[in-house]
This record gives sequence, C-alpha cells and structure tokens, in this order.
Amino acid sequence: MERRDLLRAAVLGGSTAVFGGTLWRGAAHAAPAQPGTGPYGPLGSPDANGVRLPSGFTSRVIARSGQTVAGTSYTWHNAPDGGACYADGAGWIYVSNSEINPGGGASAVKFSSTGAITGAYRVLSDTRQNCAGGRTPWNTWLSCEEVSLGYVYETDPWGTKAAVRRDAMGRFKHEAAAADPVRKVVYLTEDESNGRFYRFVPTTWGDLSSGTLQVMVAGSATSGSFTWANVPDPDGSPTATRSQVPASKSFNGGEGCYYADDKVWFTTKGDNRVWQLDLTSHTYALAYDDSLVTSGTAPLTGVDNITGTSSGDLFVAEDGGTMDICVITPDDVVAPFLRIDGHSGSEITGPAFSPDGRRLYFSSQRGTMGSSSGGITYEVTGPFRS
Repeated sequence: MERRDLLRAAVLGGSTAVFGGTLWRGAAHAAPAQPGTGPYGPLGSPDANGVRLPSGFTSRVIARSGQTVAGTSYTWHNAPDGGACYADGAGWIYVSNSEINPGGGASAVKFSSTGAITGAYRVLSDTRQNCAGGRTPWNTWLSCEEVSLGYVYETDPWGTKAAVRRDAMGRFKHEAAAADPVRKVVYLTEDESNGRFYRFVPTTWGDLSSGTLQVMVAGSATSGSFTWANVPDPDGSPTATRSQVPASKSFNGGEGCYYADDKVWFTTKGDNRVWQLDLTSHTYALAYDDSLVTSGTAPLTGVDNITGTSSGDLFVAEDGGTMDICVITPDDVVAPFLRIDGHSGSEITGPAFSPDGRRLYFSSQRGTMGSSSGGITYEVTGPFRS
C-alpha cells in the first residue's frame, strides 16, 4: 500500500515502522533509514547562520525581529510564526504571522525572480497572537488567532486590500487552516488539550463570509471511520465549540494542517502525533506517533507546522525538540532535513516553499535570545526533490 493510501512512518535506527498506529516489524516495504540519514543525506556542520543542512543546500537570513528587512525600510515583526508563499509574476511573496498579544498581525516579504528582496510591508494589524493559518486557492492568507474565542482573518498578501474578519469560521483557539478545492471546504485545527478538528463549508466557494462550521465525529481509537456534524453555535459562547457536539473526537493540542491529493494531515503537540484523514474513504489513522518508537531515538519530537511538496514529501517543524524540520517521505522514511543550533529556547515556525519548489522559508520564532524580539526568518535553497 502506498503512502498516498496510508502514510507509514519508519523509525530511524530501528526495525519498526509506525503503520496506522500499529507496529509493523520487518516490513519489506517500510525499511527504516539509518540514524542521521534520509533522502537528502546526513546533516552537515552548522553554517554561518547556525543551520545544519544536507550537502548541496545553503541558507540565508531574510529578516530579524525588530530590524529593517534588507533593502527596505520595513521593520520585521516579533515572534514570526505560520507562513505561506504566493506567486507574484516572475517572483513571489512570503507571508508570516506574528504570535504576540496584543498586536499580532502578519507581514510579507516580496522577492524578484532571482530571489532578491524587493519589498516588505504589513498585511494585518491589531489582532491577537496570530499563530498559524493557511493559503487559499484564490490567493489570500487565512491568519488565525490562537486565543480563547479567537477569529480567522482573511488577508491580502499584496497588502492592497483590507483584511476581513471571517466570523462564520468560528470562534475558538485557532491554529492552522488548509483549503480543500475538491470538496470546497477549509479544515481547521484547535490548540486545546481537548481540541477538535473542524471544517468550514462556505455557502459559495471562494467567499468565506458565510457557511457552516462542522466538527469531526469519530470514536476514541487512533484509526477508524469518521463523519462530520454541524456545530450549533460557531460563536462559541457561552458553550465552547469543542463542547457542543458530544460525539466529536478530541485531539490533544491541534497544530499544523496540510491538504494534498484527497488527504489532509494535521499534527497534535500534546501527544506528538501526525494524523492523516483519507477524504475519499472517510477514514483516519496515525501517520506518525513517537510513543510507538521501540528502537533508537524518535526522529521527530514537538510536532508543529506541516507542509508538503509535489514529490509527496511532508516537512514537519519542531516546537523545541532538537530544532529540526523533519521530512517524511513517500518511502516511509522520517529523518531530519535541517537543524538550527543554539536556539534551545525557540521553535521552528512557518515552513513554506516558493512556488517553484526550490526555496524553503521558515523562522526560529525566538532565535538565540529565547524571546519574541529575537525571531529570525530564513531561506534555504538547494536541490529539493520534485
């Protein structure tokens, strides 16, 4: 069975693979990698920016919190978090949230076709603790507030249109969003220890001003079938949205969310898991669970933001851990792709690929300082698999 049917996460340094929450030992189709290896090879020594990368890859610093972005007069925001890239003619734009409260919001950096920075600006202001979010097919950025009764704001990456608060998408401790153009819905995670997994069904696809908020309904097992139920009161007051449908499934700290090929993946930090929903068979299963690692050291801890590439690789950022971005491949290998040294008080946030897939953007939210004013945003360039 291929990863597109059900992702199997192989464990470094051992002979056990996590397959839908079950231990499968010695499976020929899920041979584990050796410690420190993966599809890109072992990590090298820290470069001038303190980033360990495989051979052939380089990094550069794009922005630092509290400092002007190179070649512009714009001061980069504190605590950079979730992000996404957008094509802009022959160039592109990277949008990044600011996880501070009050203030929050989001900023953008514009690049030319050669990768030169040509501008930086604000796209969202005066919100609260904007953590993750998601890109829409109509090229807007959904910036999510990670606070009690938080909102989703739809923003313009070009900064020309005013941001709009999307009340119909519900009020809860929002984390990430992922648009599904096939079913014409947006999936949403909730960062609570008993959070839920939601989807928003717009009345009209491409217009998030009205629609129906639904919650995933399933049993307590780590795999099985699921359905959706309407949330009676998306406003979440006086009863929290996660408490309105008794049969809804609880998840321990929802974080990143990513959609591709009739699947949606999301992470839960409380139990260090990556979940997969197969949207055609209406089934769910574990894609990665470090508690099932029985040999060697778990390669991925502190799961957080997640994104993917056209090759089928998933890239998962660590909140703490060893400050890695790990890759999970269609061949069931889980391995570090990069590591940042000297940032033990930080977390990696906002991984997103440029439209051509050749550059990866991300941030160390608190940098070496361990504070929101120490954030650093990076770009990694190299021979990514296509």
